[in-house]
Amino acid sequence: MKIKTISDQLSVSEQILPAQIAEIAAAGFKSIICNRPDGEGADQPGFAEIEAQAKSAGLTAVYQPIISGKVGDQDASSFAKLIDALPKPTLAYCRTGTRSTTLWSLAEGARGRPLPDILSAAKVAGFDMNGVARRIASKGLVGTETVEAHAEVVIIGGGAAGIALAASLKARRPELDIAIIEPADVHYYQPGWTMVGGGIFDPATTAKTMASLIPAGVRWIKAAVAAFEPQKNAVILEGCRLVTYRALVVAAGLKLNWAGIEGLSETLGRNGVTSNYRYDLAPYTWELVQSLKRGRAVFTQPPMPIKCAGAPQKALYLSADHWYRQGLLKDIDIDFFNAGAVLFGVKEYVPALMAYIERYQAQLHFQHTLTRIDGEKKRAWFWKADADGTKSVIETDFDIIHVVPPQVAPDFVRVSPLADAAGWVDVDQSTLRHKTFGGVFALGDVANTPNAKTAAAARKQAPIVAHNLLRDLGYGGDRDAIYDGYGSCPLTVERGKIVLAEFGYGGKLLPSFPGWLLDGTKPSHLAWLLKERALPPIYWQAMLRGREWMAKPELVA
Repeated sequence: MKIKTISDQLSVSEQILPAQIAEIAAAGFKSIICNRPDGEGADQPGFAEIEAQAKSAGLTAVYQPIISGKVGDQDASSFAKLIDALPKPTLAYCRTGTRSTTLWSLAEGARGRPLPDILSAAKVAGFDMNGVARRIASKGLVGTETVEAHAEVVIIGGGAAGIALAASLKARRPELDIAIIEPADVHYYQPGWTMVGGGIFDPATTAKTMASLIPAGVRWIKAAVAAFEPQKNAVILEGCRLVTYRALVVAAGLKLNWAGIEGLSETLGRNGVTSNYRYDLAPYTWELVQSLKRGRAVFTQPPMPIKCAGAPQKALYLSADHWYRQGLLKDIDIDFFNAGAVLFGVKEYVPALMAYIERYQAQLHFQHTLTRIDGEKKRAWFWKADADGTKSVIETDFDIIHVVPPQVAPDFVRVSPLADAAGWVDVDQSTLRHKTFGGVFALGDVANTPNAKTAAAARKQAPIVAHNLLRDLGYGGDRDAIYDGYGSCPLTVERGKIVLAEFGYGGKLLPSFPGWLLDGTKPSHLAWLLKERALPPIYWQAMLRGREWMAKPELVA
């Protein structure tokens, strides 16, 4: 008997036996629902036997038989009423647990629970409910008709990757019918937030309205995605509206899992707890840096993958540079707690970075993962991974702490048929096509490609996806475009100097400029000028407008 938890009120299992009732009672269950009709299998005990044993063990047992493959809406409604009325927790069973999970999923949809949450809970328990996703989504809108739309190309996400791709497609084929699905009203230049946290950029310069950036001729569907039906070339929106397509591109970014660190959400933006990973908090970083005259400054980095792997230490460098220039370092202790085993994943850049770690007298703590924080008491706790594989808890105090949250794929992606085992969209790392479903691509942070998750990567990926997608649709091209894993991380080691890390798959260096002009392994003022003055207009006026300066795709030989 394998019992699988669906919620705090309900667990499901395969067929149970009368002899197992005592074990079920000992596990704390108060009631049982049988969703399997008697006589369905030759080795199946009748419900009367189960009921008798349950009664003797002090459990309530209810018979709600459902024929396999025929879970009806009224069945789900009755199941919901049982769950509400029975003593809890409840164990529901059928032949495998799937029928019981389907009943729960439809019932929760009727209650208005978000579809990604339902699919996620079922998936954690080992059940794939994507096959009934459309039915689940519709249950919260009884009497409302499904609204359907169609586009030749549907792009999920209006961030850097999504808009850059739409612009690239329009530049190549202006008449192409494209729709972007994006619920947000504002688009952010997120690479600028590190500079905001260092007192260099005004936060307002990193935000523009979404409407001003959607390319001309591209439809904007202002809605959130609930689920995918790639077998039917359809996307389910919240509210059970359907959007169908010939080609689908997922550019949904990633999810900052603030709740993944105990106590963090309750103290963000106060008590000296900040993060440059949020638009409204980056100015608070600079406020804290300016106000700190003595004490302990802690900077953290979670396990990979994360958006811009260099950003956690960029916050350290710019903050420490301010204290260095103010002559305050003698009174400020700086600690960098990194869940990884090295300062930076590409060894050629480490010597230059270590020179600044030494300049700022920062203490490095590798394989330390932030797990809990108490802002009021100014305490933080980390899991430390020891060499022998054991873990220990490390506690530290702080006066200010810059936190980078753990990061995962968006919920609706993570539980979808498009995702790999880790939750990211499963694509070929060279062509960015989905490995299983034809006509599906992904780019940007949501793809499972092993490159740095940066805007620079999306800038290179957009024309590659545009080329390959149009080729698949029959609009020309006899060869695929190939992505080499390029990503760029301008490491702001001090105000006025940057170590410009540019690399691809396997850590291969991929510099954009000749070494005599700009050696990316060394701090450079020219790289700073590129970051401060050139990259923002390149982002707004080139990347998001389909102008692919230094981003022409390479075709396979």
